[in-house]
Amino acid sequence: MKTEDFTINNGSVQKELEDLRENLRNKQFSDVVDDEGNQYVDLVMEGGGMLGIALVGYVYTLEQVGIRFLQLGGTSAGSINALLMAAAGPKNKPSTDWLLEILASKNFYDFVDGDSDAKDFIKAVTSKSRALKLAWKGAQVIDNIREDFGLNPGHNFHGWMTELLKTKNVDTLAKLKEMRQQGNDLLKLRDGQPYTSEDIGRFALVAADITTQTKVNFPEMADLYWANPDQVNPADFVRASMSIPLFFHPYRITNLPFGEKQLQKWRNVGYFGNVPDEIFFIDGGINSNFPIDLFHNHNRVPNAPTFGVKLGVDRHHPRIIRKVPDLLGAIFDSARQTHDFDFIARNPDYKHLVHCLDTDTFNWLDFNMPDTEKRRLFELGVRGAATFLTKFNWEKYKELRKALVGVNQTSADMDAASPAPKPLLADLNPN
Repeated sequence: MKTEDFTINNGSVQKELEDLRENLRNKQFSDVVDDEGNQYVDLVMEGGGMLGIALVGYVYTLEQVGIRFLQLGGTSAGSINALLMAAAGPKNKPSTDWLLEILASKNFYDFVDGDSDAKDFIKAVTSKSRALKLAWKGAQVIDNIREDFGLNPGHNFHGWMTELLKTKNVDTLAKLKEMRQQGNDLLKLRDGQPYTSEDIGRFALVAADITTQTKVNFPEMADLYWANPDQVNPADFVRASMSIPLFFHPYRITNLPFGEKQLQKWRNVGYFGNVPDEIFFIDGGINSNFPIDLFHNHNRVPNAPTFGVKLGVDRHHPRIIRKVPDLLGAIFDSARQTHDFDFIARNPDYKHLVHCLDTDTFNWLDFNMPDTEKRRLFELGVRGAATFLTKFNWEKYKELRKALVGVNQTSADMDAASPAPKPLLADLNPN
């Protein structure tokens, strides 16, 4: 498959982009710009296995109309895209040229790197085999689950990601941070003033530390797990974030730093035990599959919005639960989505920033997906981005944020004016 099959040779994509450029002529999406005509936003991407191909289509469309990215975040497949975009080059240059090269050349079934029993079972699941065959194949992988807590080691993915980053001269977190600073000197506000912020170039990849039950944001929290996080290969972060439960082995690390200062860091994130001897990471999607709150600040009107893209339509129909697999699926989806649903419900402005791609007809675990299905997913992302960009109104969004900031400030002033309640005896700390 060639890169052009997604873009130049794809008539529907070219027509969508042609119409979009005409409709968006001189439209504003942000107050952070550069002299090349680019506009800058933050971007958060949801996890979803192979559905991440739609994310590439979405980002490709944004970049084709001159949108670039200040902060990047995501979980699982979203974290893969975020890391590759962060490493692609200076922030004023498009990242999807490189992502499309990767997408066109990679056989994703290589990620299924377990033994023959694991591969047979996964084929049976993704091909929707009969219950008897599933039960038979499932019995063959009981040992895999019992001994390794998953079917696939994930070595192929980790090695692939490491090699990709190496082509960009990124083999440590320190080098990636340097990469994310490139292009900062070009940024300015619409009034011509230079745009500066300590958050420019920040990226955030979400994983789940199930050993201490901690939602982890890499690289911000990397110093909990590594003594010298700047020397860690960023491929480790995304390998932790994409560890689909039971499908991949959990990502394990040992030799964590310890000491009194380290214990205080753990207390700051709500863990009060000893530093563990070993940490198990699994897919960050189990506690926040769409971490749209990563870059949120309640107390100011942003110079740039935080766009979000979800894989799947949110709660558009009731779940039908008739069998045990239906029940387990509903439980898993509830656990990984409730926090994010709750955040958006409490912050209604985000409904103006988030677009949902209807990927329900695709199998997110089909790593052997045909090229035709990959193109369909990419096109879905392109159409979704075009719809969102056409509807988004930056000036109205800022007015909404001004009103919300005013409400938040009034509430804060009222809280400050109220006398503090007397502590209960149970709240007093004898130490």
